[in-house]
Amino acid sequence: MSIRAIHHVCIQTENYKESLDFYNKILGFEITKESKNFHNREYNTWLKLGNFMIELQTPKKEDSFNKWSNLNAGPVHMGFLVDNVQAEYERIRDLGYENFKVKNGKVVYEVEGESLFKIKAPEGTEIEIRDTDIK
Repeated sequence: MSIRAIHHVCIQTENYKESLDFYNKILGFEITKESKNFHNREYNTWLKLGNFMIELQTPKKEDSFNKWSNLNAGPVHMGFLVDNVQAEYERIRDLGYENFKVKNGKVVYEVEGESLFKIKAPEGTEIEIRDTDIK
């Protein structure tokens, strides 16, 4: 196989400032390049965390996006690995971000004995945070 690694995911947003702040200030991605007026889009921005990048872009000026739904085919969420799920939940909550998914009355919950939580980005992308790798 010639694929070496995943390079990036492109996320489109009509809430550019809120999405940029979420990925930069809440999840810790570094803004590496922000291009204004990019191919009829207000913004096209590259964010990096380790070796993984997000390309964040606004709609073309004549377009509007359909709202995100977990009933769409294709990617349903992005998952990130942290050292401690509970500490990460508290860190994000303490930053004032509150758009967490609640399951069975809990924000931090277990799936097959592994703790995780999900948070919704401003454009609707669901982010899973976990502290155990899949074996």
